[in-house]
This record gives sequence, C-alpha cells and structure tokens, in this order.
Amino acid sequence: MKYMLIMRSNDEAVEAYKEMPFEQVIEAMGKYNESMIKAGVLAAGEGLSDAAEGFVVDFSAEKPLITDGPYGETKELFNGFWILEVSSREEAAEWASRAPLGKGSFLEVRRVSDESDFPADNEWIEKEKGWREEEEARRAQQ
Repeated sequence: MKYMLIMRSNDEAVEAYKEMPFEQVIEAMGKYNESMIKAGVLAAGEGLSDAAEGFVVDFSAEKPLITDGPYGETKELFNGFWILEVSSREEAAEWASRAPLGKGSFLEVRRVSDESDFPADNEWIEKEKGWREEEEARRAQQ
C-alpha cells in the first residue's frame, strides 16, 4: 500500500523554522529520508517552494480562475510530502510519527488509491495501467 504524508504547519511552526539553522533542518530531514530509504519504504518525497511562488486554479466559475499565491491561511497550505510503500496503515503511522517536525507542525496521512479501488472493466483504468507499465519500462531502459 502507498500512503502520502502531507506536511503542514501553523504560524507558530513557521516562525520556529525561521529561527532554526538551515543546516540543522536539512540534516534532520536527510537522516529521516535516509532511514526510510534504508528500510525500503520511501517511494517519493519533495519539499515545496513558498506559497507566494505558487498559484491556485479555481474551477468554481465557467472559466477557471488563476490566483497567485499566497492563497490561504498557513494551516491550509502544505510544505512538502513523502509517499511511502508500506504494508499497513499502522506502519504508515509509525513512519509518520518519526518525522523530524516540531510543535505546530503536523502530517496528514492518506492512502494513495490504486487500481483495486476502481472498476476493473473501465476503459480509462485499463489505459492508465498501460501508461504506468510503459513509464516503468521506459525508466528501466534509462
């Protein structure tokens, strides 16, 4: 099973982060990532740029509206993510609890859907499965 750990923070955590030496933050995250790599559970993970550099596409109107960031309260934004390949919800929770995050930070943990969550006889589900297989084969050739 795949689980996504979505990193979020409140204003208190953002201010605390600004006070920490950047090298300390990078080292803590590096060690955490390394432990997941060595355990064979890290499928992906990335940090995100500041929300001020991003934008939102809102589909509420007939024509989608693009709004530059920042675009919400700190608690509504997320700062990065990890995708873990684990055997259970409990294992995902165990890895999430080890994240080197401080007071005011939290992780939203969600299972990533896979083919078994959708009708097996759906044309688009079958196409996507084929696209994923093609991508895996392409990456294997590199």
